[in-house]
Amino acid sequence: MSAVAALLADGRLHLQHGPIDCLCRAWGPADEVQAAYRQAAAAFDTVLDDLCAELALLRTPLPAARPRGAVAAAMHAACLPYAADFITPMAAVAGAVADHVLAALCAGRRLDRAFVNNGGDIAFHLAPGHQLRCGLVGDLAAPGLDGVLVLSAAAAARGIATSGRACKGHGGRSFSFGIADAVSVLARDAATADAAASMIGNAVDLPRHPAIRRLPACAVDPDSDLGARAITWEVGLLSDDACAAALDSGRRMADGLLRAGLIEGAVLTLRGQISLCGAPAAALELA
Repeated sequence: MSAVAALLADGRLHLQHGPIDCLCRAWGPADEVQAAYRQAAAAFDTVLDDLCAELALLRTPLPAARPRGAVAAAMHAACLPYAADFITPMAAVAGAVADHVLAALCAGRRLDRAFVNNGGDIAFHLAPGHQLRCGLVGDLAAPGLDGVLVLSAAAAARGIATSGRACKGHGGRSFSFGIADAVSVLARDAATADAAASMIGNAVDLPRHPAIRRLPACAVDPDSDLGARAITWEVGLLSDDACAAALDSGRRMADGLLRAGLIEGAVLTLRGQISLCGAPAAALELA
């Protein structure tokens, strides 16, 4: 099956190929937007095939050889700062694809604003003086708008990504070693945000807590790049103090990444509690 590009009635461009599903939107002169959409569709056409050609390497824990393809190399670079821990380049795949499509969308074009949303991981462009508003959902098991992040052209971030644990009976954004309902990260691009969100999400945890059930990743998804490593599958009753302790563990990691210049900020949520790091403290409007 080949890649599909379709213009939606609301002005968004839908790009889909296998498991990759992107929604794109650009604002600016009509002819510039049309040209931008053509460029994005052309760049998207080969993304999945290129990734599949290097899939074995992309599922290999870092440090590993640098892949050749542009998107694959961006995944590798975004995850490399975490090579001392367990991570594979797949932790940044959604963000790296979003960055790649956004770069093609904006190349040579005069656009006020633009975004590429790849399954919730978003790369965005903002011309001076412009902003975007991005809704936050803190718990996939009880979806609802919990807040809005105001993304400003004056800020350094151009990517936002969200990670959270899979949830028995509800699916999930991704597998996680931690228990966060959601960790949303702002960073210089979506691939960097994607990798950081995964690592911060892993750090929101209560090791050996009796209310937390874990399963080998391969028991849930035989194709998971996490293999037999234990992922969080079910979280029972937790006290408010326990939730606060888990969030504090994740926030300490987020604070370290902020000091290292790897992220611009993060929003961590667990059972209705919220912890903020960096930029979102000023940019978040709670619902």
